[in-house]
Amino acid sequence: MKLSHLSETLIGSEIVKLGGEIRERIRKGERIYNFTVGDFDPKIFPIPKQLEDDIVDAYRAHFTNYPPGEGSLELREALSKYIKQYQGLDYGVEEILVASGGRPLIYALFRAVVDKGEKVLYAVPSWNNNHYTHFVEAEHVVVEAKAENAFMPTAEDLKPYISDVSFLALCSPQNPTGTTFRKEELAAICEMVVEENKRRGDGKKLYVMYDQMYWHLTYNGIQHYDPVTLNPEMRPYTIFIDAISKCFAATGVRVGWSTGPAAVLNKMKAILSHVGAWAPMPEQKGLTKFLGQTEAIDTYLTHFKAEVEERLRRIHDGLVALKDEGFPVDAVTPEAAIYLTIKIELVGKKTAEGNTLQTQADVTSYLLQKAGLAIVPFYAFGASKSSPWYRLSVGTCKKEEIDEMLQKLKATLQQLS
Repeated sequence: MKLSHLSETLIGSEIVKLGGEIRERIRKGERIYNFTVGDFDPKIFPIPKQLEDDIVDAYRAHFTNYPPGEGSLELREALSKYIKQYQGLDYGVEEILVASGGRPLIYALFRAVVDKGEKVLYAVPSWNNNHYTHFVEAEHVVVEAKAENAFMPTAEDLKPYISDVSFLALCSPQNPTGTTFRKEELAAICEMVVEENKRRGDGKKLYVMYDQMYWHLTYNGIQHYDPVTLNPEMRPYTIFIDAISKCFAATGVRVGWSTGPAAVLNKMKAILSHVGAWAPMPEQKGLTKFLGQTEAIDTYLTHFKAEVEERLRRIHDGLVALKDEGFPVDAVTPEAAIYLTIKIELVGKKTAEGNTLQTQADVTSYLLQKAGLAIVPFYAFGASKSSPWYRLSVGTCKKEEIDEMLQKLKATLQQLS
């Protein structure tokens, strides 16, 4: 049956597909260490109790009608204060748009800014930029970020393409890498964008999406930076994407927001008005109340970040120890988010059964079958099919399983020749 060109050519989320396959194997009784989907096990990482209570109270108060398309005024006022308090950014209610998580906002932003055939610039590995670019029938301009730069794009990487694109997608902390922009590097990118927009005069500007979904979750002295703070001239061209999904382990509690120029947000709002991707009214009411509870927010984040960082660091240290023993593995020092970038370089190795691991896909399958280790290869995020790098997510990780997983991995590596 022939359907639309979009539906015939659209690729589903590789991560969601892989995560579904892993869950089904676990359901059937297989012992698998699942580090795939960027989600949380609520038994390990519950949402803040106060937020939960505030949402439940809103349901019991029967706030179950349609919300305003831009988000309730009370929530946008609360978000304005929250953003000012925690990031030092001053955005008014007309510069804030609420939706059901970050994804609808990203989709609406692509739709609002990018025309068919225009060029979208993004680095890989990165989350879903390839799919959103495909949605709007734009031309992909792809830069492969380098390991020596912690897989973050640099101004030097982007400069050859900047004069020819309509949209630049940036993310920090980065999904899938768990790494961040350094102040100097992001400042250099911002300066380049500002100069390019001056050159364009009255023509269509170069807009920047800045996905900062994980910005609260930084570790070991790492500081989050954003374009507008570093360069106020970026304000007319920068649209932020944020949500409670990651910072409060609330992936299923669908509230996200964009901040940026009102003219762009109004167009995004109009697009979403036809999609209906509003954050549910009880969640908006509950979050409005919770955002005013600074002590509860700080207490939650302190504990939550410590628990995530412990998992990331223990797995990182275990992999580095294996590397020091001569095994072909490595890991990037964790900086942020819930992700660890790891390297497992086994192509060309022979298994105990005499089979040669010929591709990185073979390696991924081997790790799952023999070590029970489920991780997402960087090629699922647009990187080269031969890349030996992986995303490891700790959102469902039990601390007592870390040493067991590392021992299983070591035993599996020892079987190769």
